[in-house]
Amino acid sequence: MVTITALPDDLLLKILSFLPSKAAVSTSILSKQWEFLWMWVPKLEYDSGYDEEEEEPGIKEFIDKNLPLHRAPVIESLTLYFGKFSANHVKPEDLNLWVEIAVSRSVRELEIYYHLSNGGNIFPSSFYTCKSLVILELRGLIFMDVVPSMVSLPSLKTLILVFVNLMDVPSMVSLPSLKTLQLDNVRYQGKDSLQKLLSSCPVLEDLSVDCLCDQSLKEFTIIVPSLQSLSLLIYHVDGYMIDTPSLKYFKLVNYSGNIEIKNMPMLREAYLDVLFYNLKSVVKSITSVKRLTICSEDVVYDDGFVFKELEHLKICGCHKNSSILLTRLLHDSPNLRVLDISYFKVHGCNDMVPWNQPSHVPKCLLSSLQFFKWSQYFGRPQDRDIAVYILKNACRLKTVTILADTKKHGVSNLSMIKELTLSSRASSTCELVFVEWHHVVLDESSTEESSDDEIV
Repeated sequence: MVTITALPDDLLLKILSFLPSKAAVSTSILSKQWEFLWMWVPKLEYDSGYDEEEEEPGIKEFIDKNLPLHRAPVIESLTLYFGKFSANHVKPEDLNLWVEIAVSRSVRELEIYYHLSNGGNIFPSSFYTCKSLVILELRGLIFMDVVPSMVSLPSLKTLILVFVNLMDVPSMVSLPSLKTLQLDNVRYQGKDSLQKLLSSCPVLEDLSVDCLCDQSLKEFTIIVPSLQSLSLLIYHVDGYMIDTPSLKYFKLVNYSGNIEIKNMPMLREAYLDVLFYNLKSVVKSITSVKRLTICSEDVVYDDGFVFKELEHLKICGCHKNSSILLTRLLHDSPNLRVLDISYFKVHGCNDMVPWNQPSHVPKCLLSSLQFFKWSQYFGRPQDRDIAVYILKNACRLKTVTILADTKKHGVSNLSMIKELTLSSRASSTCELVFVEWHHVVLDESSTEESSDDEIV
């Protein structure tokens, strides 16, 4: 039987890499073999705890003593996690020193979680020209208000900034390898700051901007020729312009501001959660999508737009006019194969207006629709009318899945089953599946279902 002490040092170092650094250091007392082994661990994690009650005592002194003793020629990753109470004894100059040590050891991944309410520079000058850094993640309340005139991080591929005060973007910034950029509630100095940052990223592919809590960015521009994925959460913005000719995926949660979209000819998937005045501005730019997820108060967009490529439509039924939007999209999506009606996470549920049967059957029902799913089906008259209409007219329908919610409006499961099973079906091979809804939270990317299916 092989004991752990008989394992080679390389394997032991991998094991130690999964431990917090304080635990790794404590193994030095196990035996002579373990005495200095921790010094060669390439992945370092220092965590003070988040709450005052959980805060690790003496974390500053521990890092001051042990970080300089590390001998690994390359620090693969360094995580510095300090809760909101740590600023009382962990000062900006402490982080400045620790980051400088990491840079001198060719750090590849650096993650810092730190709350700092009064400003201060946590980065040494060597940080801004670090050639080894591949992933940088800054979270908490971090001020980057002392930035040199030139920043060059040639190897950086992923940059994540969350609640960071980016007070200015230097005139000379070079991020030639950056492909993923996440900006959550970043505070900017001016409306041009974001585009100045984006202009320094010639190969950027994935961009996420969340303005939920930040009110400093009233207007902005996103012009990135290389961008393939864009996610925007907009709450306190007056207006913005997007020019992304290579974009393939677009997510927009927009509760304020005017939108100008110039160029999205390559778009294949879109997620839209927009207010009533935004839909017109967006529709003309997303007609090339194959998959569309949509929630909108607005049901009106200009005539002439056809979703020729659309195969998968997921529509949120939380607005009173959702049935009208559904009718419009069915008419404008001649090749639709999958239809999913659901309620997105944290959305309420208003009573939809009664279903007005279309004057003529949409083409997709006659020739292409194969799968129809309704998550959280209430069995109200307007719900029943939509479901019955689709069953009656969808000639190629293979499967209809109904997740029945019997509690919301007091319609029994048996009643729902009778109403739909007794309705005529245009497709003789259509299978009707009932699933009892258990009031789990449903979002746009996942659905939890009961295992008690009933096929009729």
